Amino acid sequence: MRRDGTKASAAIEFAFVAPVFFLFLMAIIEVGVMFFANSVLQKATDDAARLVRTGQVQAANMTQSQFKAFICGEVSVILKDCNNLQVDMESYSSFGGATYTSAYGADGNLNTNLNGYQTGSSGSTVLLRVFYQWKMLTPLISPLLKNEPNGDHLLTATAAFQNEPW
Repeated sequence: MRRDGTKASAAIEFAFVAPVFFLFLMAIIEVGVMFFANSVLQKATDDAARLVRTGQVQAANMTQSQFKAFICGEVSVILKDCNNLQVDMESYSSFGGATYTSAYGADGNLNTNLNGYQTGSSGSTVLLRVFYQWKMLTPLISPLLKNEPNGDHLLTATAAFQNEPW
């Protein structure tokens, strides 16, 4: 009779521990996928920055929408909705003269006016910033990882460089 009581207590203990265990497991998966997505976004930003830095974007007269489509094609492995993708590129005369607007507006949301497209000329300094509003996969973890008022997590990737002489 004592053995049956032990088996039941293990099931009851598991019932208490299981929700916390699965919550931690989902949190680990969510954070891992989010870091992978941010890594993919940074790689796409670096690839796009190289095209600008070497003058290929300027030589091809690439439009802003074509440039965004290039980045979207690079991140489509994991970031499916390119409507959540925002690209801002500003050109400056030097690194010392570079200033930039905050990614967040006064209301705490992503500043939708950040959509500049200045590729610069030979030797100019360029700041390329790419933003993606990541929708959380796990609703219970969302309050812990969100950094925007709407419950999303803003992924960002940045490249600052000086154009090569061409």
